[in-house]
Amino acid sequence: MWQLATGAAVVGLALSAGTVAAAGPWDSGQRKAEREWAAAQDHMGGAHHDTPAPAPSAAGVLAALGAPVPPPARSGLADALGPLLRDDPTLGTVRTASVIDTATGTQVYGRGARDPMTPASTVKIATTLAALSALGPDHRIATTVTAVPDGKRVTLVGGGDPTLGRAGLRALADDTARVLKDRGVGEAEISYDTTLYSGPELHPIGPNENISPVSALMLDEGRLDGSRSGPAPRTGDPAGDAARAFAELLRERGIKAKGDPARGKTPKGAEPVAKTLSEPLSALVERSLTHSDNDIAEALARQTALSSGQPASFEGAGKAVRSRLKKLELPLSGARFADGSGLDRAGRVSAALLAQLLTRAADPARPGLRPVLTGLPVAGFSGTLKGRYRKESPGTGMVRAKTGTLTGVNTLAGTVVDADGRLLSFAFLSSGATTPDAAQSALDRLASTVANCGCAPSEGRPGRK
Repeated sequence: MWQLATGAAVVGLALSAGTVAAAGPWDSGQRKAEREWAAAQDHMGGAHHDTPAPAPSAAGVLAALGAPVPPPARSGLADALGPLLRDDPTLGTVRTASVIDTATGTQVYGRGARDPMTPASTVKIATTLAALSALGPDHRIATTVTAVPDGKRVTLVGGGDPTLGRAGLRALADDTARVLKDRGVGEAEISYDTTLYSGPELHPIGPNENISPVSALMLDEGRLDGSRSGPAPRTGDPAGDAARAFAELLRERGIKAKGDPARGKTPKGAEPVAKTLSEPLSALVERSLTHSDNDIAEALARQTALSSGQPASFEGAGKAVRSRLKKLELPLSGARFADGSGLDRAGRVSAALLAQLLTRAADPARPGLRPVLTGLPVAGFSGTLKGRYRKESPGTGMVRAKTGTLTGVNTLAGTVVDADGRLLSFAFLSSGATTPDAAQSALDRLASTVANCGCAPSEGRPGRK
């Protein structure tokens, strides 16, 4: 219990006042303010006709319970982590690590910390932080409908929101049908515009249940089973499916479609007649990290590209993400952002970069980046860490981290409050493992060791003896 109390103290020190006030309280990977906002939208049917005010933020609720303590000694962390990294064969042939004291930005432990490695899904930390840096936490992605002046041609225009749902599509159909009827139109040609994105739609891994074709227009992430997270059967034509669903909704409202919806660019002279907005970027970031949502991650990478004047493609998004992180003076040597989700094995980041990204997100001077922390899964409780920590594990409830898994690649990056009450960021990357479950358990032990370490206690430090 003292450890939990001290942990609350450190989070209060690091995130109270401007920090928590900006981010709102943490609740299983989501801010309560955002959850309340989402619940209110569900109550209203999910439609967003006008640009809403930013989601409210709760006042800071954590307060410092004691004086700050020194960061852990490098030698203490080396004694605790070194043998685990060196001797555990389940981690594979290559393993790197970085642990950073977030209050000072100082690396307090490293092993090959600047060596580029395949990050798998931990690259989503870079993707989401770049998007927040470029667009801000209150940004919302618009899906619109345009019509030519006589109302006889209607275009559903994708803005890049992969989470567009049935409620939002119904709201678009309601407003579009109302406008067309006011113009005396009962039949219209319907098209759909996906030209906001460029380059290939299909991810390099090919058709896969972990990701839909990357399109500027899709409905429910192209999922065919009604799920909201995890692998699922996917449509091969997300934009066409969304357009056909929209046409059916218009038909139900008395507007008949001339033929099947066709792909095409918005015609000149067409004007917006309906619009729906995504959840705030902060909520999309949290959802992407908590559930390792690949579709949202790729969309956020492209939103970053659009805001940076780059093509909204895999290549353009990678350049834009790198540019945003460079402005934050992060260690990018050897980094390559091949995609936004981490499914592409060609991606490369270092443990030092991942740990520094999390340190930037904890910076009290950058409250707009806080959703990167609030979206991290909680060990034993939420998202992709819900089933990975046993109840009796010292890391359960203490570790918040993004997971990453590809064949032979296992990674973990997040934050912990150590036994002295110090907020630390960490990243552990490994490759060459042949037993993924064992490698994941080894990574979890490393994170638990940091959480449970009052390394090298000294006078005034309540560490373990």
